[in-house]
Amino acid sequence: MAAKPKSVFVCSDCGGRSPKWAGQCPECSAWNTISETIQQPSAKNTRFAGFGEKQVVTKLRDVEIADVTRITTGIGELDRVLGGGLVPGSVVLIGGDPGIGKSTLLLQNLAVISANTSALYVTGEESMQQIAWRAQRLELNAADLNLLADNQLESILATIHKNTPSVIVGDSIQTFYTDELTSAPGSVAQVRECGARLVRLAKQTGCAVILVGHVTKEGHLAGPRILEHMVDAVLYFEGDKSSRYRLIRAIKNRFGAVNEIGVFGMTEKGLREVTNPSAMFINRHDESAPGSVVAATQEGTRPLLVEVQALVDPSTAPNPRRLCVGLEQNRLAMLLAVLHRHAGYSLANQDVFVNVVGGVRINEPAADIPVTLAAVSSFLDKPVPRDLIAFGEVGLTGEVRPVQRGIDRLREAAKLGFKRALIPVANKPKQSPSGIKIIPLERVSDCLKVLE
Repeated sequence: MAAKPKSVFVCSDCGGRSPKWAGQCPECSAWNTISETIQQPSAKNTRFAGFGEKQVVTKLRDVEIADVTRITTGIGELDRVLGGGLVPGSVVLIGGDPGIGKSTLLLQNLAVISANTSALYVTGEESMQQIAWRAQRLELNAADLNLLADNQLESILATIHKNTPSVIVGDSIQTFYTDELTSAPGSVAQVRECGARLVRLAKQTGCAVILVGHVTKEGHLAGPRILEHMVDAVLYFEGDKSSRYRLIRAIKNRFGAVNEIGVFGMTEKGLREVTNPSAMFINRHDESAPGSVVAATQEGTRPLLVEVQALVDPSTAPNPRRLCVGLEQNRLAMLLAVLHRHAGYSLANQDVFVNVVGGVRINEPAADIPVTLAAVSSFLDKPVPRDLIAFGEVGLTGEVRPVQRGIDRLREAAKLGFKRALIPVANKPKQSPSGIKIIPLERVSDCLKVLE
């Protein structure tokens, strides 16, 4: 009589195991992520052969550093996010909502790369005919691109070793499976094992691997968190599918700056890079409008000007609403409290709505001054001058704190024709860019003087 399969409870976020079900994972403290699965038998393999052998210890000064020639993707915005291009032997994980344009961008990428080097597109979700249709619709010159429609890992690895491509795209990691495990594709065990095998392949052969990952309804990459630790770079494809603009943001990058972004526009012929996103995200109105302020933010090494809009309206509800799009909502609540305590403006009986135009998400405190100024501008129904930009962090005691790369933000503002800049006094340069007047701020109340 065959033995009854033994079940185990596995967390879908971290891959931690538990002998019984629990509402909260004891490893990562995530809620409602533990599900029952069949315990996998230990597979006999030689992946760890020689693990116990004596190894040679090398001093850091004796390690030779070879010059690495990056593989350019042919798409400038993608190269920017990657830190200058693909590094041979690296593994890149890119995630995003369904239909956001991941497969379109990677097909455009490989179409350029395949003209100069060997590239392989491995698809586990689409047929070769679907890929050919997309290439035809996008009018890509991808005749030399190699395609493989398979999701069985051992078969894929055998094909890779036979053809030895320089760049590999796996679309997607959730569809791959190995025969060593009996669980379904997309399970924690399958994603973790397939990811580890592909990472090992990249390090051993020197080929660059790009993996497409699914995302959960919360917007995080699906599968075990360890997958993001194994790869060299993690990119997120952001943007509203109803909008024509898309952003790629680097969350992790061992070969470049993190929080770097690439900006693309979705067209009938695929994704087109936007080389001057500041001009795209700001709307130069013919007349000044109350509640609109241009903020100078920084995304990685790139200064970016975006329009911050605020609407303050009397509330009829017992608890006035605080709604943010593109900003952290708790940050808005803090700024409104500082505004009341240190500037004398009480918005306790007002609904406050804040929006960053263009679908951009600001993750730095330099937007504090623009948000504060936009809220008061809407509350007083007084417009902010059209030729003014602002940046700066607001402290809980009402002081305006400096931010990094202030001179880069000022140069970007001067290039787009702005004449005045509200900045922290500590960010005041010795010589400001030509054509722009610096208005230094020490307290949060100082920035409101432009509305008088």
